[in-house]
Order: sequence, then C-alpha cells, then structure tokens
Amino acid sequence: MSCISLTSAAPAILLALGAAPAIGQVAEPRANEGGSDSATILVIGEKDGGVLTMPNATASRLNLTPLETPASIATLDGDTIRARGDQSLVDAQTRAPGITSVANLGNGGTALAARGFAGQGSVLQLIDGVRLFPAAGTITFPTDPWMVERVDVLSGPASVLYGQGALGGAVNVVMRRPDARRTSVQGEIGYGAQDSLHAAAGMGGPIGDTLAYRIDGSWRRSDGYVDRGSSRSLALAGTLRWTPLPTLAITLRGDHGDQRPMAYFGTPLIAGQLDTRNRRANYNVADARLRFRDDRATLQVDWTPNDWISISNTTYRLTSDRFWRNLESYAWVAPVGAGPGTIQRSDNYGIRHDQTQWGNQAAVTLKTPIRGAVGNALVLGFDANLVRFTHENDFGSDAQVDMVDPFRFDPGRFLDTQGIAPRYRTRTGEWAIFAEDRVTLGGGVSIVGGVRHEQDRVQRWSIAYPQGTPAETFALDRTYRNTTWRIGTVWQPQATLSLYAQYATGVDPLGTLTTVTTGQVAFSNARGHQVEVGAKALFLDGRGTATLAAYRIVKTGLLAQRTLSSPIEQVGQRSAQGIEAAVTLDVTRTVGIDANGSVLDARFDDFLSGGVSYDGKTPPNIAETMANVWLRWDATRRVQARAGLRYVGRRFSDNANRFRIPGYATVDATIAYALTDHLAVDLRAANLFDKAYATTSYGDEQWLLGRPRSIDVALRAAF
Repeated sequence: MSCISLTSAAPAILLALGAAPAIGQVAEPRANEGGSDSATILVIGEKDGGVLTMPNATASRLNLTPLETPASIATLDGDTIRARGDQSLVDAQTRAPGITSVANLGNGGTALAARGFAGQGSVLQLIDGVRLFPAAGTITFPTDPWMVERVDVLSGPASVLYGQGALGGAVNVVMRRPDARRTSVQGEIGYGAQDSLHAAAGMGGPIGDTLAYRIDGSWRRSDGYVDRGSSRSLALAGTLRWTPLPTLAITLRGDHGDQRPMAYFGTPLIAGQLDTRNRRANYNVADARLRFRDDRATLQVDWTPNDWISISNTTYRLTSDRFWRNLESYAWVAPVGAGPGTIQRSDNYGIRHDQTQWGNQAAVTLKTPIRGAVGNALVLGFDANLVRFTHENDFGSDAQVDMVDPFRFDPGRFLDTQGIAPRYRTRTGEWAIFAEDRVTLGGGVSIVGGVRHEQDRVQRWSIAYPQGTPAETFALDRTYRNTTWRIGTVWQPQATLSLYAQYATGVDPLGTLTTVTTGQVAFSNARGHQVEVGAKALFLDGRGTATLAAYRIVKTGLLAQRTLSSPIEQVGQRSAQGIEAAVTLDVTRTVGIDANGSVLDARFDDFLSGGVSYDGKTPPNIAETMANVWLRWDATRRVQARAGLRYVGRRFSDNANRFRIPGYATVDATIAYALTDHLAVDLRAANLFDKAYATTSYGDEQWLLGRPRSIDVALRAAF
C-alpha cells in the first residue's frame, strides 16, 4: 500500500467539510440512562446532533462535547449494540472507525488494534473512565453487552489522560446506571445456532426522593461452532446512587463476571491454505479448561457546590482469577507420500493468574468566565493504583507433543508432570498527577492542552521449590517515570461545524507493565507522538453528523538486535499514518445509515532483529483497510430491519510478512417485530453468507476462525 501524505490530504479534508458539511462521522445515539424509550421497544435514530453535541468525559476530563474536543471520539450506544445482535463487547467495539479485533484466549478475548498498533499494551481498556491494568497481556472484564450503557472509542494517543499503554487509543466501557426519574424493566431470552441460549434481565428506578438503583444479570451458553466448543458465562451488576443534596451524588457499584469460554486456540492451515474439511475441528485436548472470574467494587462521589467548581473521586477494587489448561499450538506436517499429512500438537500450558487491583482517581474542575465568550476551564487531579499479581504455571512439565490425523483423531488428555504452582509474583504501584485546560478565545476558537506525569514502580519475586517448599527470591525493582502532553485547537466557524488540529505524546510498555521481566528491566518504555487534523459537522438540521480525521503516529524505542551476536538495543521505530471517516444519517423518517471507513499505512521504519531488517514491513495483526456499514429501515411502526457489512483488509501474522491472513467481508442482519409497544421478537442472522474467515491468528499458520452462518431468535421486553 502506498504511503499517505498528511500534508497533501489535510487541506482537502478541511476544505471539503468546511464547504459542504455533509460528509464525515457520527456515533450512535446515546440511550436514556437506565432504560429504553417508553413509546416503543424498537431502537431508532436520534435527532438534534446526537453524540456530537453531548458532553463526553472519555476524550477530555473537562467533559467537553466531541465538537469542542480536538481528537477523534466515537460512541456506540448500548441499545443499538444489543439491537444489532452483537454477542460480545469486542464484536461491538470493532464496529467503531478504525478498530479491529486481535482477541484470543491468551489476552482474555478482549485485545484490539487501532491506528496501526495492537494489543493490551497499546490500546487501553477503561471501565467508567478508570483504567484496567493487564497482567501478562490479559484482561477478562467486562465482556457482556447487556451490562453496557455505551462504549466510547478515543483514537490516537491517550497517555496524557490515562497513562502508559494507550498510543493507539483507549476504549471506555460505560456501564448501565440508575435512572432517578422512573422505574424501568428490560428482559431478553434468545435461542439459536450452536444450541446457544441467552437470558438477561435488568431493572432500576427511584427509591424515594434521594435514592435510585439498577440491577442487571446476563447468562449465556453455547455448544460452539467447533468440536467440544461449549461455553458458559454469567454477568451480574448492581448500583445504588444516593443524592442527599442536589449538588452531591454518591454511587456504589458492584460487578461480577464468570466466564468459561470456548476452549479453541485456532485452526491450523493445511498446505498453507484454510481447508474447509477441518473448519469445525478442535485440536485441543478433551479435558481442556478455561475459566475467568472477575469482581469489581466501585465508590464514586461527585460534588458540584456551584456552577464554577466540581469535585469527583472514584475508589475501586478489582480481583481477577484466570485459569488455562490447554494444548495450544498446532502445525500441519506434509506427508512423505500420498495422504493428508498430520497435525503436530504442542505447548501443553497450565497457567493461573491471581490479580488484585486497587485504585483511586480524583479531580477538581474550575470554570472561570472572563468576558463574553472568553473563559477558561481547568481540571487538576491525581491517580493512584496498586496491582498485586501472582503467576502460576506448569512450564517445567514434560513436553506434550503428538501427531494426529487432521480430520479424525482422539483429542487425548492434558499432560502435566509438574503441577500448576506459583512461579513469580509482582507488585506494581502507580501514581500520577494531571492537568487539562481549555481557553475559549471568542470567535469560535478554543485551545485545549493537557499534561500528565506518571510514576510506575514494579517489583518482582521469583518462586522456586528447592525441597518442595516454596522459596521466594527478589528479582527486580524498576521505576518508570513518564511525562506526556498534548495541545490542540478547535475552530467552530458555525455552531454545527468544527475544525481541529492536535499534537499528542504517549508511552507504551515494551511488554506488560505488571509482568516486567529481568530481560526487559534494562530498557525504558517506548515513546510516541501523533499529529492529527480533522473536522466534525452536523447537517440537515441535525439528521446527520460527520467526522473526518487524518493522522500520523510515530513510535520509537523498539528493541532491536543488529546481528545475532549484537547486544539488544532500544533504537527501533515504527509508524502509522491514515485517514478515518464516518457518517450517520437519518435519510428519511424511516431509513437510516451508519457508515465508517479507515485507510492507513503501518510499517516498521527502523527495525532489526537477529541481523534481519524488517524495514518497510507491516507489523503483525494490523489491517490497513477496514469499513463498517449499517442500514436501518423502519418498514412500519411495528417492523424494523437492519443489515450490516463488516470489512477487514488483509493482515500478516509475522514481522517478515511471509504469512498473510486474507481480508474478509461479512454481512449480518436483523428483523424486529414489535408485538406491542413493550414486547418484540427479533430474528438475527450472523455471517449471513457463511464466509469462512480468520478474526486473528495464534501463530504464523494457526487462524482463529469467526462464527459461521448462525440464525438466532430472541424475545425482548421493556416497560
């Protein structure tokens, strides 16, 4: 793919939107807090600009609207996510501009790629604006779309807001909240392909004049689309919101997640090709086991004594217990003569993560009107987090390697000659101070800037068993200090159009902050910066909104080895530059469209490993073209149809780009019929044309295949 020139593209972008603000991006409309529309159960569009004119705390701690923010922010509404039939948060998140999935069981099934950077170390995960710390690259909470009010996707470096590990972007999942105005009840039960069953319910509302509540539960089961592919999950949540004063709100929330995902690590290629004959084969052992359990408690206090001052504080505790016991790697071995060859299975890994994360986030916002449209808004705050992590494994066990027929084989049993036991533990302490300021100068011009200083201290202890009794040895103590900043300007020549430019810096860990190894301790975090220009607009009296952005991100400080005998140096560089665009439009009162697309050029600029140069190659798991289109047709007051196209371009699974994962396009569709204003039946089709495709890879020639054509039916109720 040819390189994209920002200097030539940016003026055209701004001119096009400035002259005719009828192209660009719109995010999904935001739902009413705690419930759905009382007039009809069908989820339709929203007028008056939707999310572009709604304050959003993900892209700015000053709670600016997207039109006021010099950054790319997209919002996916929870009701729309559920109406489309997305079964996981990753399915939903990858409908946003420029976001693709790199999820596998090793990263908890939650990792994403954005703007040329992939994984938990570059695309940060947030819950209600509070960051999650991955352990060994793994995050397992949350995953169930039923619990979600909306998902905000901030593209580009977000380190100045949330800290290290956000060079590609940040994804914030905002959970459902109590509605203090009215009581509402929602429920769903569905059944479909792969013997899948889903039952969910939620209710909330006021309890007296000062107290409101919300409770939700969601249970899922499926036999899966590969052999021995059963899965189970349970998600529970409860929230109490107390407002003893009109200026004071105290929110207490608890979440629980228990997942037993499909024990499927991918399908090996045969002779370098995907063979439909083993599309349903699962090469894991018969007694494979996975379980992820997460519990989170949060206390949030918001106090706004007057129009100029607001104070907020969030305290939380998250515990995660994750367990893996699988035979994970599969490779085709060519036959000596005739025949299908064999599949070599290896990597019998037993792993357990025991992680506890405590944290506190506080901020005070000061708004100072000066004269007319001239004013200033300033937020000051701090973050503090402590993560304790214990890693258990059986890596000293005898290796389990066997050869099986590609199509007919005994899956066998898991081999463990050592036992899963603690092998190391870490303690990660993080604190940060931050500030963000917005100056409005009049004439529709504003300047937004921010700075964050963060300090992360990681300590590690090795655990051995010399006489069968555990003995700890101190391994390392490393402190990372980083200061990141951004500066941007917004010009609104009219209330419905904003043009912006931004420069931002960020940092990424070389691996995972909480599991720094003795080999990584000598190096600092990788650093990066981004230049972005763009435009956002409302048009047709608020029936449509649009955004367009062009950017270039450079990341330096990669590890490189010039020859096989050379020392490892931190000198490498990679970059990504591209254009993202999206538009949402209510074409008529009954027809709506939501479309987005992204084109980028991601490459290693300076990267040597073992004497091999990868300069000019595309980094693994990065799609350079992607698009999403959704059409909505309200055929009658009772009947609604939706159809969606997802396109992901080709990717590579290795640095040298020898192993290519083809691009794919899938079509999903739903038809909803409202039996009454409060009861509807949905018919949902996923992968309507039964496309065989890989969502990502687990090794060079081991693809994780997406769900085949599946038809599901659901009965929904809302009161």
